[in-house]
Amino acid sequence: MKVIVCGAGQVGLQIARHLSSERNDVTLVDSKPELVRRATDTLDVQGIVGFASHPNILEQAGARDADMVIAATYSDEVNMVTCQVSHSVFGVTRKIARLRELSYLDPRYSDLFRREHMPIDVIISPEREVSQAALKRVAYPEAFDVQEYFQGKALLIGLSLDEECAVLNTSLRQLSDLFPTLRIMVAGVRRGKRLFAPEPEDQLYAGDQIYVLVDARDVPRAFEVFGKSPARQERVLVVGGGNVGLSVARALENQPVRVRVKVIERDRARAEAAADGLERSIVLHGDGMDANLLDEAGIGKIDSVLLLTDDDRTNLLAAVRAKSLGATQAISLINDPGMVPLADAMGIDAHINPRALTVSSILRHVRHGRVRSVYLLGDREAEVIEAQVLSTSQLSNARVRDISFPEGALLIGVSRKGEFLRPSGDMVLREGDLVVIFSLTGDVPKVDELLQVAVEFF
Repeated sequence: MKVIVCGAGQVGLQIARHLSSERNDVTLVDSKPELVRRATDTLDVQGIVGFASHPNILEQAGARDADMVIAATYSDEVNMVTCQVSHSVFGVTRKIARLRELSYLDPRYSDLFRREHMPIDVIISPEREVSQAALKRVAYPEAFDVQEYFQGKALLIGLSLDEECAVLNTSLRQLSDLFPTLRIMVAGVRRGKRLFAPEPEDQLYAGDQIYVLVDARDVPRAFEVFGKSPARQERVLVVGGGNVGLSVARALENQPVRVRVKVIERDRARAEAAADGLERSIVLHGDGMDANLLDEAGIGKIDSVLLLTDDDRTNLLAAVRAKSLGATQAISLINDPGMVPLADAMGIDAHINPRALTVSSILRHVRHGRVRSVYLLGDREAEVIEAQVLSTSQLSNARVRDISFPEGALLIGVSRKGEFLRPSGDMVLREGDLVVIFSLTGDVPKVDELLQVAVEFF
């Protein structure tokens, strides 16, 4: 497939890296020569310096015979015009745009984004992705990561194991024997700095971070098995009243069970706008690291603090300050993946990486032929892929134990006729089944081969 990626920032670079590693013909376009040079020096991609919305630049990038354009520059308007030019001038059939401004996503204006007006096939909103991720973290405070599969019928949950976990030093095979009715699969284990796909005889130890796929109905029981006590979120403090913070606060206000929300915003104009846009939340103007202001917000009684400013350092320091003053949990937005180990060392309970979420969302649409969702774990260390078994796939009519999964890949869930099933060696996969596969990044191409089918749109 021939793909033009517009924007060589962190998101565009990660997309180009993924697509080129999957043997696609990728051309990267950016107005900054140093970013293009960085990409061409490190990746197997072509580079074009120029403005992505200009027809001559798109033509140099090969738009006349491109299969897809991904517009991921820092400007919403450039991304929109790039899609328009790609469609109107070059007839590119698939166009994806990253849009940050929430008003573009307002249902009142959705008719703009139709083929005859603004031909964008898929809109990716980092703010919306981050807001949804933050809400999931609040809904499951026992977990450091949460992602939905099978339309919400199964959850991928990240858990940190401590000495209170009752199944330490227990093999995964024995775990299945002990809880035969628990619909759960351990997908990946991080031990120290290493993330791996476990074998049935592997055991779990205190200090491990594990990813488990569990039937949504069994989540409370799964938490109990791994030594996690349920924690109700009654009071939430949001630091950062921008688009993301406002969206999260508004969603929390609309929860069926009332959540008391307070927002801290440093910029007065944004604080006033947040106060006008919220109904029941209290908005405080000031610095989220100010101990007196945190005390005024009742930090000692706060169940979760969401640090959602656009500055990683502010988020990390404010999270540490909030926890030191009595907050139960701190969840921080972190743009720079290199700062994640620092967040872990500082005792921050969970983090949200907007770039990883955006890349995951884009990959979900790039691989539309057979893959329904892609979720990146860590710093591109692994992917959790949801795909449909089609008739020409190597998985169709195959017994699980006979499928040649690579060493770093593991089938962790099957959905058949809407019912979540825990895979077993004797299970035969059928056409139409949905499967979830955990795969280390290096083994993704081999997993992709197992899923190969004639391109088919959902």
